[in-house]
Amino acid sequence: QLQLVESGGGSVQDGDSLTLSCTASGTIGSAACMGWFRQTPDKEREGVAYILRYGGTNYADSVKGRFTISLDSAKNTLSLQMRQMKPEDTGVYYCAASSAGMASMTECSTIRMYRYWGQGTQVTVSS
Repeated sequence: QLQLVESGGGSVQDGDSLTLSCTASGTIGSAACMGWFRQTPDKEREGVAYILRYGGTNYADSVKGRFTISLDSAKNTLSLQMRQMKPEDTGVYYCAASSAGMASMTECSTIRMYRYWGQGTQVTVSS
């Protein structure tokens, strides 16, 4: 059982940077994959970035080249570095983890893979 807690959200300006962190209570490194998702009141929750247990990352087209996902298994921490932020990046950001094991990037890029979720942290980008 994993408990995930996000931190680092806040309000920034167009073009600014922000880093989100997600700390796990259990062994985060055993999850097949981990990811960051975001949601706004008018949209379904969408995947932003994913990382496999043994490396390999994937990003939504809207954030490629601007966001970087990383995993520090020793510290049980998942991070999302966000640069050149845009107003459309605004939303509640959630970290999530799958069950333990192995999975492909195709599997990890689907929301149904994720069993454990944090409570979310608000990110607001103003123009």
